[in-house]
Amino acid sequence: MQVLDLNETNEYTPEAMKRFFLVEDSPHFKIINFNLDAGVTFPVHSHDLDGELSIQVLEGEGAFLGAGDREIPAQKGQILISQIREPHGVRARTKMRILVTIAPPI
Repeated sequence: MQVLDLNETNEYTPEAMKRFFLVEDSPHFKIINFNLDAGVTFPVHSHDLDGELSIQVLEGEGAFLGAGDREIPAQKGQILISQIREPHGVRARTKMRILVTIAPPI
């Protein structure tokens, strides 16, 4: 077992996105914590492989982004689940912390 403390990754870079790899070597999944300063966009992208991902909002407010300029309001406690092939991204309205889980890892 392993315990990870998300309080240790509560850092922001002004006008940018900061990334913390919490689990890198698991053959089953990858967990990444991204902290976005207010107004920062994690651009819409996709991956050419099979699998699923989740994006959980730990703190803040913004929008989950998808194909065709799709925006879904996002706030603390909400989780977006999608196929890795499906376009996805995030826009932070306030300072925003998200936890991304990818299975299988890429």
